[in-house]
Amino acid sequence: MFKNHTNYKYILFVLPALVYVAALSFFPAASVVFLSFKTPKGAYSLGNYYAIESGLLKSTFDTVIVSFGALLIQLFFAILIANILIKSLKGNKLFSTIFIIPYGISTVVSAFIFSLIFSAVGGFANSTLHSLGLLHLFGIASVNWYATQYTSMGIVMFADFWKNTPLIALILLGGLSSIDPAIMEAASVDGAGSFRRFIHIILPNLAPYIAIALLIRGVSEFNIFALPLVLIGYHPSLINTLVYEYFTSISSVDYSYAAATILLLIIVAFAVLVIKLGGASNYEKQ
Repeated sequence: MFKNHTNYKYILFVLPALVYVAALSFFPAASVVFLSFKTPKGAYSLGNYYAIESGLLKSTFDTVIVSFGALLIQLFFAILIANILIKSLKGNKLFSTIFIIPYGISTVVSAFIFSLIFSAVGGFANSTLHSLGLLHLFGIASVNWYATQYTSMGIVMFADFWKNTPLIALILLGGLSSIDPAIMEAASVDGAGSFRRFIHIILPNLAPYIAIALLIRGVSEFNIFALPLVLIGYHPSLINTLVYEYFTSISSVDYSYAAATILLLIIVAFAVLVIKLGGASNYEKQ
């Protein structure tokens, strides 16, 4: 009887945590599922899921393109910067201080800065091209950087690369610091050039750090919202990310439509994860 009393006491200790999880996790999740089937007229149907088909496909495509492109650019320059910082070069301390500054700048502020740079009228990018004579060479007065969907995505990728590359570079710098210099010296003595040392020694040792960096940045990239909103504004024809779709569906359509949107995204994400993990486990068994 004393033991049962002790067990109840332990349950009381974890009860606040259970209430917290139920109130802030399970109840909101159940509410979203329930709300996603509700129509503006109060009925329940699959109408919200039929309605999001076209908007969701474009927003998913735009998000994947922007995320993949930005991550690719960031990873390339992060590896380059990390390899520079790991060397004992003159001025490295100053360079490391300068290159980390963009990461400390607010996303809204950096987006506003790039909106001034790539402004179609009086922008710094057009002014630079004009001073170099490139605009006159092609016979144009200025470049409209937001003329097409892909140029707009390119501007967003470039702005995102400028702000977030320092984070990936710092993670990769930690990975480079963990590589034993004796291994590099031995490879050099054996005749391995810089490229072969990078492919066969540096890259395999950096793989776990690259995975961590891409995971951290990949989650943020799929949530990208403030940067394109300030830089381009709300123009779904140019760029329409998943968070855009969720935000606009709340403000202009209906909460039920927004609930259906986010719920479908979660289902797709979990399905991809299960398929990926299932394929990996089957490969290990073989």
